[in-house]
Amino acid sequence: MEYLGACVSFFAICRSEIFVVEGKCPRQNQGEIKTKHASSQKIAYYSLFLQHCAHSLLPMYLKSLQVKQFKSYEEAQFDFIPNINCIVGENGIGKTNLLDAIHFLSLTKSARGVADPLCIRHGDSFFMIQGSFVFQKDEHVPETETQITCAVQKGQKKALLRDQKPYTRLADHIGNFPIVLMDPHDTDLVRDSSDTRRRFFDGVMAQLDRTFLENLIRYNRIVQQRNSLLKMFAESGTMDTLMLASYHEPLVLLGESIRAARSEFLKDFLPRFQAHYAALSDDREQVLIRMESTFEAGQLDAALKQAERQDFAAQRTTVGIHRDDFEFEINGYPLKKYGSQGQTKSFVVALKLAQFDALTAVKPRKPLLLLDDIFDKLDDRRIQRLIEMMAEDHFGQVFITDARPERTKNLLKDLSAKIQYLSLS
Repeated sequence: MEYLGACVSFFAICRSEIFVVEGKCPRQNQGEIKTKHASSQKIAYYSLFLQHCAHSLLPMYLKSLQVKQFKSYEEAQFDFIPNINCIVGENGIGKTNLLDAIHFLSLTKSARGVADPLCIRHGDSFFMIQGSFVFQKDEHVPETETQITCAVQKGQKKALLRDQKPYTRLADHIGNFPIVLMDPHDTDLVRDSSDTRRRFFDGVMAQLDRTFLENLIRYNRIVQQRNSLLKMFAESGTMDTLMLASYHEPLVLLGESIRAARSEFLKDFLPRFQAHYAALSDDREQVLIRMESTFEAGQLDAALKQAERQDFAAQRTTVGIHRDDFEFEINGYPLKKYGSQGQTKSFVVALKLAQFDALTAVKPRKPLLLLDDIFDKLDDRRIQRLIEMMAEDHFGQVFITDARPERTKNLLKDLSAKIQYLSLS
């Protein structure tokens, strides 16, 4: 089946011009984006484009979840509906832990970067998470159910199984059940170091492109090995250039490939992000994401050779894609330094909405959307935009946590979608 078959024309009104992007909707390349400015309308044309394509998206939702000795849970089971699932209860009751268990099923790790053994309930020796996903492989076959199991035991390798069959490599699972998480820590993307921003964009790309993920894993492994060698050189006081050169060619090949992939991804991601920011801010500011690298495209070979002495002194690899950053700008200035709290929140919400759209454009199914405690952290304008998108059926299955169930019910009272409330106590 040719996914999302027909050619489309996507019209978007920009500040200075109307442009047309022609291409196969949207699993295929979407053509060249010919503007650097966000839409001045509230992503109306952009939404129409997505709605045009969304009719061909296939259903996917998490039907049930079982956890055993995971974080605060001794043992629990939950059943979900395909639409909106609201998880309510007092702070500290385990709402975020429940969403983290869903995150594990999708991406095989905690959303907060917590080491796997630390997710084992205190006093126990292992945890297990099991979820049943309902999905449709293509429009000509009925829905099927598949079971994903993730288990971690102290001192042993993490196990991930699909229908009781273990994955040979965890990377083979990434992207099969796409997911997007919004939580109060999202502003760390602005405040924290380049590592946090790189992890975000690499995480989005990993769900989209298996080759990118595999190249990134190989690159990081080679950098670790090269760094170990540099530390050994420092301890001995001598440097073996031939040994160091053995890492050079694979680093260059992988590094150039990853840099090019990030650059191409950003070209596609940026207009999605700018359109969402314009909708959230009433188009009051211009925003930009710029990739900054330690080397120019095609120049990693020369940059690595030139940095050898510096690497020897620093005992680590100082040049490469592991040093890249994504700079966030607002009206031409760094967001981190000049952005207000409201502008920062709009920026990170727009990032996550653009992530959702990027995944929807490539995947045959809408990602799961996890909204963790956002009603407590966002203002009315941003909350209203999210609710409007729910009303427009922009999302698929949604999970919302809130410590105040009456607030959630009031905010969602006008939605026609089915809503289930799960009260934790």
